[in-house]
Amino acid sequence: MALEMKVPSPGESITEVEIAEWLVEDGDYVEKDQAIAEVDSDKATLELPAEASGIITLKAEEGDTVAVGEVVCLIDTEAEKPGEDSKEDKKESKEESEKAPAKTEEPSKSSTPSQKQDDTYATGSPSPAAKKILDEKGIDAKSVSGSGKDGRITKEDAVQAKASMGTPGPGKRGESRKKMSMLRRKVAERLVAAKSETAMLTTFNEVDMSAIYTLRKKYKEEFKDKHGVSLGFMSFFTLAVVRALEMYPDVNSMIDGDFQVKYDYKDISIAVSGPRGLMVPVVRNAENLSFRGVEEEVKRLALRARDGKITVDEMTGGTFTITNGGVFGSMMSTPIINPPQSGILGMHNIVDRPVAIDGHVEIRPMMYVALSYDHRIVDGKESVGFLVAIKEAVENPEELLMDNDIKRALEL
Repeated sequence: MALEMKVPSPGESITEVEIAEWLVEDGDYVEKDQAIAEVDSDKATLELPAEASGIITLKAEEGDTVAVGEVVCLIDTEAEKPGEDSKEDKKESKEESEKAPAKTEEPSKSSTPSQKQDDTYATGSPSPAAKKILDEKGIDAKSVSGSGKDGRITKEDAVQAKASMGTPGPGKRGESRKKMSMLRRKVAERLVAAKSETAMLTTFNEVDMSAIYTLRKKYKEEFKDKHGVSLGFMSFFTLAVVRALEMYPDVNSMIDGDFQVKYDYKDISIAVSGPRGLMVPVVRNAENLSFRGVEEEVKRLALRARDGKITVDEMTGGTFTITNGGVFGSMMSTPIINPPQSGILGMHNIVDRPVAIDGHVEIRPMMYVALSYDHRIVDGKESVGFLVAIKEAVENPEELLMDNDIKRALEL
């Protein structure tokens, strides 16, 4: 009996997917629940598990776009699982068949066409003096026509040779062409839409990371031993964002036609790098989470994104985004809004810089931060105030994020 496997719906509003990669070959025996393909939607990459055990027949090619509900493969459920012996026999026979034609197809030396009689070893070859001149000029000998005996390139040819701006150099000039995944294409569309459909502006500030450095140095080992997760920068910035959104609710809103929709919850999207590009899973109700809760949730979502197990639901519905280009060495950038959100915070690398402290120059670990916002609903005053609120919380976390009780805030 042949079981028809159809494309399941990966989420609401998704009507088609793209076959990113087949994990099995046509004619393979597959086990039930074995991952047989990776499919891209415009929101995530998901694995397609086999619905039964049997011999598989593929009905779609890699790169094909197929509608939800369309048949992509057949599974012969009555086929028996081949034994190990038959697999070895099949492998050996395949190897023998591949070797056999190699002997019969080898052309004899006598059948090799002879070279043109007017070409010799000297044709196109520069003399030692000519070669030195061409190397100094950076000219490839193949681009020079020789006037010497049998076409040899003489010193005079080399002296008269001129480099052409259109003449390729001696390096590689290959190229490759690869279709972007559906997810990547959707990200590209959203980025262009964000630039063209919003009044996006970016404001900058810098924060002194000394206070966080001191807290992490003192408590990170105890925090990790008790909770099993590291005390990172993301929990400080996430809770600082929650505080700033409380103070400036317009940043935690979106435009819907002629209406502005404000949220009384803070679902913070955290940009993470996955195997198929940037993904933005959401930390739900971040206003209810502690330092421990944020770190655990960020770690869980990052691992799911890295392993390709993140779902569409886990990446939709955020009200504000945090992206950390600093992990890649970025000093400053203008992050692009994640529509329909109205704001995104960009973190950057931490660099020891001289700063003025109470009239004295000190070396402090400093980070530039950037807030990109939709100027249609967020005014300049609010955007600057929001970023200043982030700066205040990061530079004074004990008072503004921990209520002057570090042990309690870190649940130690």
